[in-house]
Amino acid sequence: MRVEVDGTRCVSAGQCVLSAPGVFDQREEDGVSQVLDATPPEEVHDAVREAEDLCPAGAVTVLE
Repeated sequence: MRVEVDGTRCVSAGQCVLSAPGVFDQREEDGVSQVLDATPPEEVHDAVREAEDLCPAGAVTVLE
């Protein structure tokens, strides 16, 4: 699995951070999401897929 966030599409809703806090975070200055771990361990894959599904802007992409 590889995880990406399109910062130009992100609306700072924070759903990704709530779903997978070890994989995503938000920048302090503008709240835009960023990836902390682009290749997360298997035990958080379901949470990362949920983050992709919950993103209202479609900014999170999971490549399998």
